[in-house]
Amino acid sequence: METPLELSGAPLTVEEVVAVARGGRPVALAPTALERIAAGRAAVERVVAGERVCYGVTTGFGALSKVRIPPEAQSELQHNLVRSHAAGTGQPLPPDAVRAMLLLTAASLARGASGVRPELVAALVALLNRGVVPLVPSRGSVGASGDLAPLAHIALVLIGEGQALADAARPASALHRPSPIPGHEALARAGLAPLRLAAKEGLALLNGTHLMAGLGALLLYDAGRLLRAAEVAAAMSLDAALGTHAPLDPWLHELRRQPGQIACAARLRALLAGSELPASHRDDPRVQDPYSLRCIPQVLGAARDALAWAEGVIAAELGAVTDNPLVRATDDAVLSGGNFHGQPLATALDLLAITLAQVAGMSERRTYLLLSAWEPEMHLPPFLAPRPGVQSGLMIVQYTAAALVAELRALAQPASIASLPTSAGMEDWNSMGATAALQAMQALALARDVVAIELLCAAQALEVHRPLRSGAGVEAAYARVRARVPALTTDRPPAPDIAALADLIAEGGLDVPTKDA
Repeated sequence: METPLELSGAPLTVEEVVAVARGGRPVALAPTALERIAAGRAAVERVVAGERVCYGVTTGFGALSKVRIPPEAQSELQHNLVRSHAAGTGQPLPPDAVRAMLLLTAASLARGASGVRPELVAALVALLNRGVVPLVPSRGSVGASGDLAPLAHIALVLIGEGQALADAARPASALHRPSPIPGHEALARAGLAPLRLAAKEGLALLNGTHLMAGLGALLLYDAGRLLRAAEVAAAMSLDAALGTHAPLDPWLHELRRQPGQIACAARLRALLAGSELPASHRDDPRVQDPYSLRCIPQVLGAARDALAWAEGVIAAELGAVTDNPLVRATDDAVLSGGNFHGQPLATALDLLAITLAQVAGMSERRTYLLLSAWEPEMHLPPFLAPRPGVQSGLMIVQYTAAALVAELRALAQPASIASLPTSAGMEDWNSMGATAALQAMQALALARDVVAIELLCAAQALEVHRPLRSGAGVEAAYARVRARVPALTTDRPPAPDIAALADLIAEGGLDVPTKDA
């Protein structure tokens, strides 16, 4: 049996989030976490017993925070909060995203500053371990007072309401995808009972950045795979277009001092090491290649740097407590603040969408280059057709790439600059980080298809130059491409080929090893 991921209060890693969200890794609560949770809960109970005014515990919420709540109504208050806030719309989030949200909620509450009972955190862990995945509509969060509406749909299932998938700890195939069932039925199938919420607990479940951070962690993991695949595709295209390797000289990049650029150039050199193609065009009259070949390290290197910065933001959030108010057990202080505000994540997620648009945009330019045979020295037939004229070859895949890039440009419009106020003006600056996360999720899927199209064209262009071979890294990637998609010998629908290569990218199938990078 796989070793459980122990929630001890320590920050999670992106890889741990992926292992639980997609791989079904079990989760456990560390004894030290249980002690912290119990201490925080005891502090809340002392506050309630002392009849202190405490936001969300002895008062209403948001613009209703001036309304006092008597002790006998505090559990009802928490249940009503969950029900009233479950106002999401749109297509449900994928199960891996919801499982990431469950994990981050449990991890945040396990740090002991939220004042919930240990059994509440244990209930969240049980949903993960027994494959109960609440049905969470994707729209409804403004990314400021926490991801309120999406998290409310998770909390609904904890109290035996809402809808959920059962037996869904790992991604299901399209043929065996479970259907949603009532929340109480999903709990019963898993051997679980609905939870009765106590004071503060509904608020603790709803306040938090767990949609933004959970999606952010999954997106970073996938974007890293995409960027590595884009570097492979770029190296393949560089040789297929008979481009010069001179702009990859390390001296050039050390002079620029940009770390992503230096690392990208090193990986390209490693992928292309040993290529036979440069010697075949030593007498090429071209003095310089187009930017889409010559400036690969500068552009994809900038993408590396952007992802590294976004990863720092997400990494911090994977160790954070983002509830409100927060409880300090050492002196029973209950501090009302704004840790639920998603601005740091919204900015990082907007940058991620912009970066994906840049990676895809340059990829489309190389596809255009290969298909247009812009100079005769490339020695490529128009549209890479074996029999141009009689056959159209890969002409239309560039149209598709262009359409995807146009859509990516729209998705790259930052969401985080377009706040709308809520709660009668009490919440007057919202991050829209959930919107940024959803845009980045769509952008990732589109960018993956664009790079898949470049791989399809670059592999076909390398066929034209046979028997000459590219570098060992490029040839290893070429072999993986050909294992999914055969060479084009006559016209056929390219759509299945694009989908197959997009799947290869998503699986990390182009993380080819190299000797030098």
